[in-house]
Amino acid sequence: MSSNTIKVNKDDKFKKLSNIHPCLGGEAHTKYGRVHLPVSPTCNIQCKFCKRDCNEDEDRPGVANGILHPKDAVATVKKALELCPEITVVGIAGPGDTLATGYAIETFRLVHEAYPDLVECLSTNGLLLERYADDLYEAGVSTITVTVNAVDPKIQSQIISNVILDGKVYFGEEAAKILIDAQLRGIKKISELGVIVKVNTVLVPGINDKHIEETAKTVKEAGATLYNIIPLIPQHDLSHVPAPTCQQLDNARLEAEKYLEVFRHCKHCRADACGIPGKKDLSSLLYGKRNDLETFSHG
Repeated sequence: MSSNTIKVNKDDKFKKLSNIHPCLGGEAHTKYGRVHLPVSPTCNIQCKFCKRDCNEDEDRPGVANGILHPKDAVATVKKALELCPEITVVGIAGPGDTLATGYAIETFRLVHEAYPDLVECLSTNGLLLERYADDLYEAGVSTITVTVNAVDPKIQSQIISNVILDGKVYFGEEAAKILIDAQLRGIKKISELGVIVKVNTVLVPGINDKHIEETAKTVKEAGATLYNIIPLIPQHDLSHVPAPTCQQLDNARLEAEKYLEVFRHCKHCRADACGIPGKKDLSSLLYGKRNDLETFSHG
């Protein structure tokens, strides 16, 4: 199959998916729902803005009410569809990285067998995306979100603390380069399989806010189709950095739009979100009681 044929097929696939996937298309965002299955407990990188946890009260990146076992995923999806028949997407977005363990792939295989018509969507930091691209494709995954915060190791090293790969811990620019190279290889491979790739970037003022155009250009060349810019929540090692202003976010989106379509409707969902984005979150009914607060996940 030629590269032009692959591009045409991907463009057509993206158009169809964006009509029913609330995290790909603006119109779908208000009509269709998603359920996130929090089956991934651990992570293989440490971002300086992230502190993972399981609780009912906090609404921030890396948090879910609890960890779901893959064997319970099908029953959970069934219940989610009863709560919200508008759900079209089954996503896995944490609370750790979805490829740091094998639980996400196992879950998708089970869900795909039971609900083959639902869109399967994975969010990952991309460190192991190339390694598991074929497995994800075979499990029915059709959309991937990769969080790429920089494509320059000097900048990336200011956003991550370390990378753990095959039992070894890496730090500094070495860790950053390992992550960036792996992300771009992973995006290229999964994109060539026909999977739609959206890239998330957490906008960190003073660190990567002048780096968005280069990042967008690079991930576009690797095979990404859509771009999403997320404002930093000041916390953990970056608690001293102010959240970006609306003007900074708008400027970054304009830079990214030189190369990729930008998704502007993100509601920053938790790893256990359920329902139509922007409407009442049903995760407390699905997974258990939690405070009815605004939700957020870097995915």
